[in-house]
Amino acid sequence: MKKRVTTLFTTLACFFVSIPILQGQEDILKKLNEIAIIDQKVMMPMRDGIRLATDIYRPKGDGEYPIIFSKTPYNFNSWRDGEQRTRNAERAYEYVKNGYAYVIQNERGRYYSEGEWDILGAPITDGYDAFEWMKNQTWSNGRVGTLGCSSTAEWQMAVSALDHPSHAAMVPQGFGAGIGRVGDVMEQGNWYRGGAEQMLFFSWLYSVEHDKFKPRIPEGATQEDLIRISRFYDLAPKNPPVDMAKALNHLPIQDILKNINGKHEIFDKMIRRKPNDADWFKGGIYHDDKDIGTPSFWFASWYDVSITPNLTLFNHARNNSKDEFIRENQYLVIAPTLHCAYTRATENTMVGQRSVGDARLNYNEQITKWFDLWLKEDKNDFKETTPRVQYYTMGSNKWQAAETWPPENTEMVTYYLNSEGSANSRFGNGTLSTKKAGKDNPDGFVYDPMKAVPSYGGNVCCTGNAVKGGAWDQKDMEARNDILVYTTEVLKEDTEVTGFIKSKLYVSSNVKDTDFTIKLIDVYPDGTAYNLDETIQRVRYREGYDKEVFMEKGNVYEVDLTAMSTSNLFKKGHSIRVEISSSNFPRFTRNLNTGGNNYDESIGIVAHNKVHHSSKYPSQIQIPIAKK
Repeated sequence: MKKRVTTLFTTLACFFVSIPILQGQEDILKKLNEIAIIDQKVMMPMRDGIRLATDIYRPKGDGEYPIIFSKTPYNFNSWRDGEQRTRNAERAYEYVKNGYAYVIQNERGRYYSEGEWDILGAPITDGYDAFEWMKNQTWSNGRVGTLGCSSTAEWQMAVSALDHPSHAAMVPQGFGAGIGRVGDVMEQGNWYRGGAEQMLFFSWLYSVEHDKFKPRIPEGATQEDLIRISRFYDLAPKNPPVDMAKALNHLPIQDILKNINGKHEIFDKMIRRKPNDADWFKGGIYHDDKDIGTPSFWFASWYDVSITPNLTLFNHARNNSKDEFIRENQYLVIAPTLHCAYTRATENTMVGQRSVGDARLNYNEQITKWFDLWLKEDKNDFKETTPRVQYYTMGSNKWQAAETWPPENTEMVTYYLNSEGSANSRFGNGTLSTKKAGKDNPDGFVYDPMKAVPSYGGNVCCTGNAVKGGAWDQKDMEARNDILVYTTEVLKEDTEVTGFIKSKLYVSSNVKDTDFTIKLIDVYPDGTAYNLDETIQRVRYREGYDKEVFMEKGNVYEVDLTAMSTSNLFKKGHSIRVEISSSNFPRFTRNLNTGGNNYDESIGIVAHNKVHHSSKYPSQIQIPIAKK
């Protein structure tokens, strides 16, 4: 499908001068014009005839160049001012300057791209077809690298499994929304955690989804037509502002988007899907029955919404890809930041209320070397100078390196929950000890869905004003009686916890179904309690996500929660703490405790929940401690 697209450079230069834009954007576009051939609104054809809007920036001249390719649901129309568009122009400038063509494309159904959009992702063949088209251009050297964060990353893994010969390397960043099932992690693109819905997509869909009655460009519009039209019609809706902290409280949850006048057709389908629904396995989400067929440089962060799935996928690619060459060419960076905030690290990086020190890293330099290695066949020193895993340890506030994840020098230490039957709040008697409790003195608490434990800080994104991300002092929250608090003795020496944190609870309840949550905390000598990670489990899915098994009053059930992840130095004089409850709202939906669908219910019932701990019921948390 070889096709040379005519460049409208003269027209573009005129347009850039004639419209009002930010000075910074004007400057970068001027610089870009000086070195690049700019081809915008190229309608790249897919195998089913749908055309995807694509902007191409390539060095002037008749050479053949490697390609950096980003596919995104977000707006990159450079006619309008804005931070997103300026960043795209800056990225294009840097890659063109370094001898690359930079290609950015909207997913089908987004902005000027034709077709219908679906949050599950367009057919993964769209990525394959784009590779095929690009490799056949006269200005292409036939090698393509993919790049992007969050929704611009999530499509890369499933396309990698198609193993197109031109897909030479990828850099997925904050990529959890592209992970469905990997091992015992079943998140279905961040929709679930432990069988409970993560509410980030409720607000994200409101903010990004285009209305079904949006303006549509007639089929067959020419590139010239599209460039002219895009000067006046950005096709970027700005929905009325919504107080998401209030909006997410609405019941039933199936009506949340409808209640705020948002488009809800996609949401209506997804809210009814159970974790193992067959529809999750269609479209563009990556599952572990697919192979990773591409050298990959992964980027994750401690306060991202999907840190554990991200690290699990890295290990899956590292250990299970069919080709040894691919297994050996997987690299990972873990930063101490929020979602996609890698380059925002400073010499005093604040994540919520907590300073984690100077967390800067030469990200762009490393990424450029990575692409030079695979797309230019530049025999550089990336492999000699770049550790397999680069991870930032909070508390000690330093970058560290390892060959595996978790690092080989870690040892799992089991801490058991203990109390005298009253671990309620930080004023209770809950402890963490390496010794099991003898007699069972279960800790009980009341979980009222109408008085749910509010989310405060955490590993989140995309929830508007509903949840603050990052580390926030939990001590006031820990005054609640519906939070069980278990704390070690004051540490007598520095203790580094790095890796996956596993937890097992033995629980009972007077209701058919409920949730259990857990949160890992670093307690300072003055009582400040910073959250590190958190997770949840809907008890009906304790035996697997392919079935629902309800509880019976009087029985005790073993519940294994999805692992948490961190790297944190608990300094001498600090303590390790876990909080346990039955809600973390609106990070996760509230379980209404009825055993019903939950999504279509408005009235919950109060649950009397218990956590058991004894030699028979050894509720525990397994912590990876780095050896000295």
